[in-house]
Amino acid sequence: MADYRQMWADLDMDLATHDLLCDALPVAFGDVYLSQENRPSGMDYFNFVVSEIHGVRPAELIEHQKKGGKVFGTFCVYVPDEIIFAAGGIAAGLCGGSQFWVPAGEQVLPRSICPLVKASVGARLSRTCPFFRIADMYIGETTCDGKKKAWEILAQDVPIHVMDLPQMKRDKDIKAWEEEIRALLAKVEELTGNKVTAASLADSIKLINQKRQALNRLYSSRKSAPVPISGKDALLAIQIAFYDDPGRFTSMTNALCDELDKRIEAGEGVFPADAPRIMITGTPMAIPNWKLHHIVETSGAAIVVEESCTGTRYFENAVDESGTTIDEQIQALAARYMKTNCACFTPNPGRVQDILRLAEEYRVDGVIDYNLQFCGLYSTESYLVQQALKEANIPVLHIETDYSEQDGEQIKTRIEAFLELIGK
Repeated sequence: MADYRQMWADLDMDLATHDLLCDALPVAFGDVYLSQENRPSGMDYFNFVVSEIHGVRPAELIEHQKKGGKVFGTFCVYVPDEIIFAAGGIAAGLCGGSQFWVPAGEQVLPRSICPLVKASVGARLSRTCPFFRIADMYIGETTCDGKKKAWEILAQDVPIHVMDLPQMKRDKDIKAWEEEIRALLAKVEELTGNKVTAASLADSIKLINQKRQALNRLYSSRKSAPVPISGKDALLAIQIAFYDDPGRFTSMTNALCDELDKRIEAGEGVFPADAPRIMITGTPMAIPNWKLHHIVETSGAAIVVEESCTGTRYFENAVDESGTTIDEQIQALAARYMKTNCACFTPNPGRVQDILRLAEEYRVDGVIDYNLQFCGLYSTESYLVQQALKEANIPVLHIETDYSEQDGEQIKTRIEAFLELIGK
């Protein structure tokens, strides 16, 4: 990594503690990613992003601010980035995926809250993540009780706008979400000083749709056998999608997909064609949470799809681009985002249907239902997910874990037994 120490100092970061993270991340990334064989050369860009993860993009965000622009930190796939970019702002994903930040989060939060929430709060309060230091405003949402109360703590440190996500999907709920998007638009206009127009919103809708199309193309390549890219590499790409420049990310992902198309045509893959094909479903995996993927794929199976917020939920369902007025565009945004099937909804048959559909599309041999500890939403819904998979005669393994490595060997033993059960 280049020398960004002055930038970090200007952000009032805890440099001594941050140095510990900077020392640990390259080792972890090397062990998980650079140890892979036959990786697509297109992954070099994503390797570079990780190698400069607290440098290049934060520097771009600061340069944007120097020119009068605003940066909005977001935590959830329900926050419509289209609104932020339409006002000349930049949206940057902020969820914490590292055990490194959990202890600082536990200083103000109960231990019995999911590690994602604790890490997110800890990353800000410990002053060890530049993205959390840079954002002019955070955009929260009401997807879980832990987050809702965490926003109140973070609001003492950073301005926060909270979007009230309906918990059902009736017509009146979709209308209510439209109003939440309008309220976000007004807040973003107020902070940026820029007016969102139908033309600027149309441009940003196209921009984000193009990113979704590139990710959809990446995922579609994984339907092939042999699989042309590891699940770890696909996960890394989508993790980076949350905060990278959208246009650049789309270009680099499409370049990677061009290479994957050639691999598919040549019958070249990173796993044998008969390797077990696994779907991961459940809670999101924020960077650098690569534990489960690494264990599964070093056990001889190929992860071919993720039904999660760091998976298909992030890019499926493009926004209708036909609207010519802001009202029509907001309606299109609300319709698209309310199609996302998070476990926060009740009833939520759409998510089970998504899992069964993806299992067929990607020809999976088994499903790992992954939950972060203390995530009441997904751990409770797991009963219905496992029930549906068993009725469809699809092998399923439920795993509940956190960000630490302490249960790694136990998880590996369970996964190896699961793969033996699948019989491939």
